[in-house]
Amino acid sequence: MSNTSSITQFLLLAFADTRELQLLHFWLFLGIYLAALLGNSLIITAIACDHRLHTPMYFFLLNLSILDLGSISTTVPKSMTNSLWDTRAISYSGCAAQLFLVAFLAMAEYYLLTVMAYDRYVAICQPLHYGTLMDNRACVHMAAAAWGGGFVTALLHTANTFSLPLCKGNAVDQFFCEIPQILKLSCSHTYLREFGLLVFSASFAFVCFVFIVLSYVQIFRAMLSIPRKQGRHKAFSTCLPHLAMVSLFVSTAVFANLKPPSISSPSLDLVVAVLYSVVPPEVNPLIYSMRNQELKGALRKLFEHTLFQQQ
Repeated sequence: MSNTSSITQFLLLAFADTRELQLLHFWLFLGIYLAALLGNSLIITAIACDHRLHTPMYFFLLNLSILDLGSISTTVPKSMTNSLWDTRAISYSGCAAQLFLVAFLAMAEYYLLTVMAYDRYVAICQPLHYGTLMDNRACVHMAAAAWGGGFVTALLHTANTFSLPLCKGNAVDQFFCEIPQILKLSCSHTYLREFGLLVFSASFAFVCFVFIVLSYVQIFRAMLSIPRKQGRHKAFSTCLPHLAMVSLFVSTAVFANLKPPSISSPSLDLVVAVLYSVVPPEVNPLIYSMRNQELKGALRKLFEHTLFQQQ
């Protein structure tokens, strides 16, 4: 039996065994990564450069894009490198760092999505108080709380997870290091402390989810009372993308961490992990820009300015 002190590296899950499929996985993930990098970078640049987008909603969207960039950069490049060089290895410290960053960025994004729900609630349900409740200081404090909450939560989980003795080898059934997969390597019954911390975090996440749901109940009620169809359309266009991403992110992340062992399988775990770690950073730029005229205008202006400079 091996223990934590004897483990110097972990073996990540390989997407394929044949060289051709490994290279296919590399090129597929490279395309996904470059698309996410381009989309989120464009949103960050457009918001930063266009003074018309210096509002609370776009400030939080900028933070979301930064988190998405960090999230997909934590998992996908290492998986691509392993496929390219036909290896599965990740160092012990690299695995711990990856687990921390995955947890930190995921929790910070979830807290930020909660803040964004509150922002939309105030903007639509209490528009006369929006300038007071969502001034610059309040926005910075809420964004800092989301980042700080994610950091503290991830630090507790990482320290607790890697303090457990690992007695079941070093093969991780996932393409990146995540808490449930590391817990599978721990000795019998020693994982209960971390499982308790997971339940506590899930309970807090559930409170945030209830807050988001209640916020949107009030938002949709207010939308129905908007007399003009154009006004309702604009309100829906800013809220529905956020609600769609919250639903996808929360459902897959909770399922990945708290699903019963009886329904766990490597293929299912892989699909769920891709849904909550790869898909949101990829599609967030699309769903937030396709139905947002102000952001599309800022991106068009950015492209025109870039082309004009080249000429």
